[in-house]
Amino acid sequence: MENTEKTLLRDCDAIRIPSGEAFTLPQGARVMVTQALGGSFTVALLDGYGGLARITDANADALGVAAAAPVNVPADTGTKVDEKAVWEQLKTCYDPEIPVNIVDLGLVYDCHVEQQENAPAKVQVKMTLTAPGCGMGPTIAAEARAKIETLPGVGEASVDLVWDPPWNQAMISEAGKMKLGLI
Repeated sequence: MENTEKTLLRDCDAIRIPSGEAFTLPQGARVMVTQALGGSFTVALLDGYGGLARITDANADALGVAAAAPVNVPADTGTKVDEKAVWEQLKTCYDPEIPVNIVDLGLVYDCHVEQQENAPAKVQVKMTLTAPGCGMGPTIAAEARAKIETLPGVGEASVDLVWDPPWNQAMISEAGKMKLGLI
């Protein structure tokens, strides 16, 4: 899928990278899929549009690709939510410009699960971005929140963007550094 040219089959909502601006790509626009990870697509815009954009899985059909199967969250309050499951779910979220998940990039600073007996869990996550001015922050945080909320037993999730400590490359995991060719 990566580095594959596609022509949009219909008008398609997208998010400009790195500004985070929402816009619509018209039917017939040509794009180059540069990354297809975590249920979203990063595309290079061709035909004079220029730059990069993110297309969500909900718009995969505009690329001629089948969307991932929808996740059904059971309405159960008795499932105990394991923090490890939350971290694993966060590993399905990707920076649209970097082919490494947000956990291995070292962007997730804290994860806390609060759950009382026979009640849905509340999950609180603190994360940062590789650059404070990145307009994609709200998009990445919203994606992380939505994915956490698909876990059985989670009733509510919040993902807060924080800037202290400032992110640096030393925070990338060994697996992330290997994927990026840094080691």
